[in-house]
Amino acid sequence: MTKNLLILFLGLMCFSVSMAQTEEEQEQIKQELQAEKAAKKDSISKIQKRIDAIDAKLSAIPAGWEFGAFGTVGFSISEFNNWYAQKSPNVSSGKIGITVNAFANLDKEKFFWKNAGNVNLQWFKFDDKDDPDDEDSFQQATDVFNISSLYGYKLSDKLAVSALGEYRTTLLSNFNDPGYLDVGTGITWTPVTNLTVVVHPLNYNFVFSDEENIYESSLGAKILVDYTRQIGRISFKSNLSAFQSYKSSDLSNFTWINSFNYKLWKMIGVGFEFGLRGNKQEALDYAISQTPEGETLPTFDTVDNDLQTYWLLGLTYNF
Repeated sequence: MTKNLLILFLGLMCFSVSMAQTEEEQEQIKQELQAEKAAKKDSISKIQKRIDAIDAKLSAIPAGWEFGAFGTVGFSISEFNNWYAQKSPNVSSGKIGITVNAFANLDKEKFFWKNAGNVNLQWFKFDDKDDPDDEDSFQQATDVFNISSLYGYKLSDKLAVSALGEYRTTLLSNFNDPGYLDVGTGITWTPVTNLTVVVHPLNYNFVFSDEENIYESSLGAKILVDYTRQIGRISFKSNLSAFQSYKSSDLSNFTWINSFNYKLWKMIGVGFEFGLRGNKQEALDYAISQTPEGETLPTFDTVDNDLQTYWLLGLTYNF
């Protein structure tokens, strides 16, 4: 019995020594692995610092040309037969509208060059089937064409000496009659990435028209504000272009166009655009054309310079 106990005791001692050696070996291996891990972490940290330094240098390099465009197509068609509740019970009508907004921008370390264009065309149809003399085809409704080019030499990250050329007219009818060309110089302020504010106190507004007794070119100040932003699926653009004539407020004008787009699926979305314009020369031209022969013609002092507006809602496609 005593012999058996002795053998058991010796066995336990050997097992304990073996376990102790195993724990020591495991602890040593653990320490070696932790040391290797720390060394690799240090290496990864150094590599990341080098990568961050390279990224910073890449970010400091101005990008090249950036292009973009999106358009809106809106349409509606309707037909009424024997609908006696309305004045014209037999009518077919429709409306089609197309807008395109495009830009091409170049941003370098010392200068920038920003180019933009906007086109808005709309047609409508109202065919009274009981009136054989009415117009039964689509007629032109809205006609807007605007292009601009802004060049700036940077004085700082936010200020630049700039020159602007902007041209506005219609495309479908009376092209360049009237047409407006602004050419001027001054300062451009870019407080944030998406906002451009142009203030040109030296600007000449060339006006082209066959009605020289109404339209007149003049010297004045040009203000242009453009804000373009994309947040998730939503993108929008707001552009205000205003000219203040030094000769007479009758020769001043402004156009403010706002475009919104919500992406539904891939490149397809829903878009909404509305525009505002104030132009007393155009208001006088229209009022004179609507005055019956023999009546006194309106003048700048008597004409109503009502606010011009348009809007379009429809599907959009982003290029």
